[in-house]
Amino acid sequence: MHKIRITSGDVSLTASLNDSHTADLIWDALPIVGTVQTWGDEIYFPIPVSASNDETAAEVVDKGAVAYWPPGNALCLFWGPTPASRGDEIRPASAVNVCGMIEGDPTALGKAPYGGEIRIERA
Repeated sequence: MHKIRITSGDVSLTASLNDSHTADLIWDALPIVGTVQTWGDEIYFPIPVSASNDETAAEVVDKGAVAYWPPGNALCLFWGPTPASRGDEIRPASAVNVCGMIEGDPTALGKAPYGGEIRIERA
């Protein structure tokens, strides 16, 4: 299982990637630097990876999910509800490939500066 470090502003978290094909593509593309964009309690940004929905594709994800959104070639980090959520669920804009989970408290992502740099690298 691969470990990654997510850094933005004062936020630094570790996550574990799963054994999916999409997670392997992300690992191979590291390090990745992007710009923080948010959609509810989700950070997303385009990454240099192209994949379609795979066996991990989900319409609702767990708090702390690290996922890939095929329509936007984007990495998505979830810590709470999005504008598409119903109740307390965490619902992406459309199905995402779940690639891993953030270790510790993913709500720290809420402190990442909007429009600021976010860096994903091997831990």
